[in-house]
Amino acid sequence: MNSEHGQHMADGRHKPSPAEMAEILTGRIRSGLLQHGQRMPTQEQLADEFGVERRAIRQALDLLRRAGLLSAAVKGAPARITRPSASDVSTQRPEQTDAGLGPRLMAAFQEPHVRIDAVSLTAESLNLALAEPLRLMRTGQLSPATVRVRLMVPSRDLELAFPRPAGDIGKVRLVHERWLALRNSHGQVLRSSLRALRTTRDLDVEVTLRALPFTPPVKLYLLNGETALFAFYTVTKRKEQIDGTSTEIYDALGSESVLFPFEGVGQPRDEVFVAQSQAWFDGLWGTLAKEITLG
Repeated sequence: MNSEHGQHMADGRHKPSPAEMAEILTGRIRSGLLQHGQRMPTQEQLADEFGVERRAIRQALDLLRRAGLLSAAVKGAPARITRPSASDVSTQRPEQTDAGLGPRLMAAFQEPHVRIDAVSLTAESLNLALAEPLRLMRTGQLSPATVRVRLMVPSRDLELAFPRPAGDIGKVRLVHERWLALRNSHGQVLRSSLRALRTTRDLDVEVTLRALPFTPPVKLYLLNGETALFAFYTVTKRKEQIDGTSTEIYDALGSESVLFPFEGVGQPRDEVFVAQSQAWFDGLWGTLAKEITLG
């Protein structure tokens, strides 16, 4: 059910995990806010910004080093940015959603007209990946002329293929209601956070959600009609605490799904995949997908 990797602070704010902090910092590098050759902020500065311990910061920075975005630290001085050229984004290898989606979205928001189409079980991964672009838009550091987001998720009345109980059929409703609460809460966050930009920044923003009559076995993100990010939902059996009860379920963790990138420019096979993915999305959007109720 797409559990978040982070925790929450005493005041209720989200406390990011090392992977989430690495994703945010990667977005800043890709966008140019942190530039090649520039020193990374100190661990103390980053710990204060994110509200975490230095140990978590060190883990996040290690992820950046392994991704080739950060030099080895010199004793007494912060590491330096070793950002690859912008063209390297198109040649990235497949990555887990929690690491790969954020930089791709950041690149998409560099364009004057932003269009995001997505199919998934909930909007959790999309919300996490949008956090940095939205922050930059609120501060005026990013100002696209238009932002259009369309998301399709399963219908509330659907008997889902997953998540579902692995054994006790008496818990079907319990598991379904837990997923539905997540679907609705993440959908509301997506809609409200984007629409808030209309008033705070006077941006032309439109976000629409629709419900599908089936459980999508894959997740798909289409960015500006030029990039398709495709991932399989891998169903596993695991235990989750639901309403204080340990429940064994069949489920897929969307944040851990591996995204395969396809670029719609320059590579004939990729161009066809992106075009067909867009046609598949538009076909569902205009036929089977219906108005959604969140709440």
